[in-house]
Amino acid sequence: MLDLRFIRENPDLVRKAIQDKGDKADLDRLLVLEVTRREIIGAVENARAQQNKVTQQIAEMKKARQDATADIAEMRGLSDQIRVLDDKLKGVEEEIYQIQIRIPNIPHESVPVGDPSHNQVVRQWGEIPQKGFKPLPHYDIADRLGLVDFGRAARMSGASFVSYRGLGARLERALINFMIDLHVSKHGYTEVSPPFVTKRDAMFGTGQLPKLEEDMYYIPGDDLFLIPTAEVPVTNLHREEILEGEELPLLYTAYTPCFRREAGTYGKETRGMVRIHQFDKVEMVKFVKPEGSYDELEKLLANAEEVLQLLKLPYRILSLATGDLSFAAAKCYDIEVWAEGMEKWLEVSSCSNFADFQARRANIRYRAFKGAKPEYVHTLNGSGLALPRTVIAIMENYQTAEGAIIVPEVLRPYMGVEVIR
Repeated sequence: MLDLRFIRENPDLVRKAIQDKGDKADLDRLLVLEVTRREIIGAVENARAQQNKVTQQIAEMKKARQDATADIAEMRGLSDQIRVLDDKLKGVEEEIYQIQIRIPNIPHESVPVGDPSHNQVVRQWGEIPQKGFKPLPHYDIADRLGLVDFGRAARMSGASFVSYRGLGARLERALINFMIDLHVSKHGYTEVSPPFVTKRDAMFGTGQLPKLEEDMYYIPGDDLFLIPTAEVPVTNLHREEILEGEELPLLYTAYTPCFRREAGTYGKETRGMVRIHQFDKVEMVKFVKPEGSYDELEKLLANAEEVLQLLKLPYRILSLATGDLSFAAAKCYDIEVWAEGMEKWLEVSSCSNFADFQARRANIRYRAFKGAKPEYVHTLNGSGLALPRTVIAIMENYQTAEGAIIVPEVLRPYMGVEVIR
């Protein structure tokens, strides 16, 4: 959330951010309401000053045994006036707040401006496989080898759900354990296992609400949401807290299932595992001091990249343009892995810096030193990685002409097999 004073003092910058992100927040209405708010506050202050003056007059008149009927009537009138103004002020402030929470974060100056076609390829790693045969897409090889049961999952839960089985389930679990072990033992993250459901204010804190509510799975009786990503519960671990400067940076990693209705993507990529309603993901979350947050973003990106490098899967890095940035992000890199069977790049990670946007919404602050005034931390997160598309890349890139799948070397200790047949 942007600070109200910042919005008021930088309307052109905020207006450009709204336009560049393709958002529809009504900044002009907010600015008009801000003028109204200050006018009402001024009127209330004047009425209270007059009220104090009349109160003193009444006290003096009563002391002198004079008739204070007119002054008492004026006092009552001022009290009614203040009550009306206070009610009006509450209404104006609520309308301001409802607009304020819908204004997106300001993109960092290094972010390309434009729609998703302006995303920039930063670099590419690894060689695209040159096979002497055409690999099957993942949904065919997975079905042939009995790794994923698409049909029974659909009968059980509906379209866009999957059920792993046998070595498919073991491959999913192996990837989760490998990623968590790497982030903890080498990258210095602390593993956490958070709840998979959260309260409304937690979803607000990370920026999913109110904008993306229709994409969330909601439990009406309890007013709870199934998490769309571990970013939500892990970021909210420090909600309403003041951290000590020497604690930072705080690095967390977590495995969770993720639940997304994907309401706006009906009919897209319905076959296979590219876009499903429930999927596994390993997440990395950072709480850092503001001055180092963009350096921390590069480190976060490198941590996610190393997963693919160790798996020996070719990938590319995109710096997302303003029109492709999320509501809360100031800067974001996407990592896309190559899927040989589908012959396309698939996003497996988004690594984002939110600056103090989420911290303001969740009220997460720190003290630079003992006795210092609390400041907002910067929050970052990135997938390390999302599982379904990583599984897709392994099934398609490690496929043999005989229809088997070679297990990546780093996963063999977790899998107990070298080849899936």
